[in-house]
Amino acid sequence: MCETCKAKELAVVLNSGGVDSTTAVGMAVDLFGAENVVTVSVFYGQKHMVELECASKIAKYYGVQHIELNLSKLMEYSNCSLLSSSTEEIRHESYAEQIAKDGEGMVRTYVPFRNGLLLSSVATIAMSLLEDGKHDRAFIYLGAHADDAAGEAYADCSVQFTDAMNEAIKIGTYNKVSVRAPFVNMTKKDIVHLGLKYKVPYELTHSCYEGERPCCGTCGTCIDRINAFKANGAVDPVPYKIEIDWEDK
Repeated sequence: MCETCKAKELAVVLNSGGVDSTTAVGMAVDLFGAENVVTVSVFYGQKHMVELECASKIAKYYGVQHIELNLSKLMEYSNCSLLSSSTEEIRHESYAEQIAKDGEGMVRTYVPFRNGLLLSSVATIAMSLLEDGKHDRAFIYLGAHADDAAGEAYADCSVQFTDAMNEAIKIGTYNKVSVRAPFVNMTKKDIVHLGLKYKVPYELTHSCYEGERPCCGTCGTCIDRINAFKANGAVDPVPYKIEIDWEDK
């Protein structure tokens, strides 16, 4: 644990089971120590449970407390393509291709105000965890990054959004809880580079929107993940349905 970090500080990390949030878990454990880290994963009506299963395995790997929330009732009215109730199919093309076809703005995999909902829910958990007196303040870690915010594809991954949520949560919790989005100005390439240094167990993570193992390799998030590992000269440890030349950057 970092010597400059106080034992009275708690890190609560939102972990979807994917690359970005799991890298945030590794960072938090390094900074705070596993005994001062809690991970939270959320079921909001996704088409599959693979990412939640991965988040649980990651918590066990790091030896941290893990909490699961069910917020699916709130998403029953959305037709986002990631949700089990949706009539939309997952698009098998990169985000750049989607933006080129549809223009900048919200993509079909945007879940309505998801990060706002998750941060608010976890702020409640963090504030409650402080009640036992073992910690005097908490930091919520969010894995949002610049690639997701590009072209306003996911507005709730932007610097403006995370800054605003941080201010609101600090006010609402008497400055006891705040938000840290350490990757908000970084690309997925940067995050993987950092995670490799932290020796993050990427073999335990999942990104594919289809919830498949082997992963499809052709949905937007699979493409982003593959390209991030390639850019770092690394081979992604999860299996894919398609053949990938990891030396082709």
